[in-house]
Amino acid sequence: MKKKNYIYILFYLAFAGSLNSCSGFLDREPNNILTEDQVYSDPTMVTSVLANFYGRVNWGPSITNDYDYIYIDEACPSSGGPDNFTNYSDDYDRVYDYGLIRNFNQFLQGLKASNVIDESLKESAEGEVRFLRAYTYFYMAKCMGGMPIMGDTVFEYNSGMDVTTLQISRSTETEIYDYVISECDAAAKLLSDQPTVHGARANKWAALALKARAALYAGSIAKYNNLYTPQIKTVGNEVGIPAEKSSDYYKIALDAAQQVMDGGKYNLQNNNSDKAQNFYNAICVKDNNQEVIWALDFKVPDLTHAFTTRNLPVSLAEDIDRSIITPVLNIVEAFEYTNNRDGSIKTKDANGDYIYYNNPEDAFKNKDPRLAGSIIYPGGTFRGQKVDLQAGVKSLANGIWSTKTGIGGSKNEDGSVLTSVNGPTTTNEQYINKSGFFFKKFLDETSLSGTRGRGSDMWFPRIRYAEIVMIACEASFELGNSTNAVKYINMVRERAGISDLETITFNDIVRENRVEFAFEAHRWWDLKRWRIADKVLNGQVNDPIAQQWALFPYRIVDPDNPHNGQWVYDKIKEPNSPFPRNFQLRNYYNFIDQGWINNNPKLVKNPYQ
Repeated sequence: MKKKNYIYILFYLAFAGSLNSCSGFLDREPNNILTEDQVYSDPTMVTSVLANFYGRVNWGPSITNDYDYIYIDEACPSSGGPDNFTNYSDDYDRVYDYGLIRNFNQFLQGLKASNVIDESLKESAEGEVRFLRAYTYFYMAKCMGGMPIMGDTVFEYNSGMDVTTLQISRSTETEIYDYVISECDAAAKLLSDQPTVHGARANKWAALALKARAALYAGSIAKYNNLYTPQIKTVGNEVGIPAEKSSDYYKIALDAAQQVMDGGKYNLQNNNSDKAQNFYNAICVKDNNQEVIWALDFKVPDLTHAFTTRNLPVSLAEDIDRSIITPVLNIVEAFEYTNNRDGSIKTKDANGDYIYYNNPEDAFKNKDPRLAGSIIYPGGTFRGQKVDLQAGVKSLANGIWSTKTGIGGSKNEDGSVLTSVNGPTTTNEQYINKSGFFFKKFLDETSLSGTRGRGSDMWFPRIRYAEIVMIACEASFELGNSTNAVKYINMVRERAGISDLETITFNDIVRENRVEFAFEAHRWWDLKRWRIADKVLNGQVNDPIAQQWALFPYRIVDPDNPHNGQWVYDKIKEPNSPFPRNFQLRNYYNFIDQGWINNNPKLVKNPYQ
């Protein structure tokens, strides 16, 4: 075999959880460069390369990139002063990684040429790489539409050669989605049908799930882009999928989702009578998990992350970091009440007078249990401890309310709390809440997981069974089968502990996705594929969604007031995100960088460039 020193094995990027089957792997001394002969003669080395690949397909908001949560209607920065974000850049969340595509193809080429590696390992490794390659193309398609498809070719450049032979035109948007779907089918045939350890490696069901997701996206673009005026497309259909293809894609999505459901390997985890805790466990507890199909995994002590360290409340903090990013009221109010589908927190009555609560948590009584499984609200709990949030105190004199606040942890004259150590405040204080809420989803319950020294090995689910059910719901709805659509959405709602729907609308699907998958990197892409991002994130000051909002709790300290000791809430503009999010038509597709075009003149520009 021809030897080339082009394969870099970065052991510290290897995901320990994905390598449990490789005894002793983590005890190996790291090497920088290995030859093809070394890689393709050692099963452990093959698995090492795979681990490196899994570590390189990590894009968008996640527990390792939590700051990206602030750019939509889910979270805000809470440490320090306000951000000035309003408009999305032309390259926001853009992925263009043909270096990775080349590495995939090099690996497949070397793997197939090996006469040493066991055939079963060759087959499974090929399946995993083709899955990851499909996932990479899918992400690029979501960003930019049709892009050059390399197939299995490894292009080589030799000095003096005609470079035009290396220049490939963009595919149509239809072609790139068809390619992703076909690669998922091929990968599914090569992969095991058994769940992998902590979902860290792809199996047959992950491949079919990705197929379902990609087909759903393609169906959505085919339908909603063609309903949009003006249509967002290019002359050569590098952007734009014909409307008549929408039903075909929805059928593909439904069929793939049905295969996963019929496979019987995963389910909507529902083994705890406490619905909030059950929801948290189904997403955040790895051992014996029945729901997560594919995840970005971590393992103490070899690979950890700082999401818990960065986002614990001050009162629970285990290190100097805390309260960096916090959820906003916008997402909290998307969760409905069990007895009222309007999820707005009740702060004032019809006359404009405060609504009084005996305890701050009473405002959230009868909320969809998924809220308490996803977000810590005032008076909520984490690690068995109550999390106090108090912005200040209020008193009433001559019909006029006065408000008194302080820095985090300050005391009133009587020695009681003025402003909680957790906040919220409108000041520029670092490490203190500015929204009235904390993350719960993806916070690690394990002691010391919030320290810099240890970190957390909480995973980040990329695909879970609830998404499969919601894909079946949406595809059924779009194909005109409302009966099945209602059945599927109610499966998710029943597990959550929320009332069934009798009928279903498009907005029901939008909302269910929003609350079920909060902070799981779905919202941004859902808004784009449905062509509603510019309407939701419309840049309008004081808009209910484009503007970020906070909820500040106050205790009444007024001995002469019958409501003394009770609690009221103020809804205010989020002090750390003063500007509304402004999604423009050009943001539906990232721009094609001029540097790429200089290297490959066959790349045409996207709309609005």
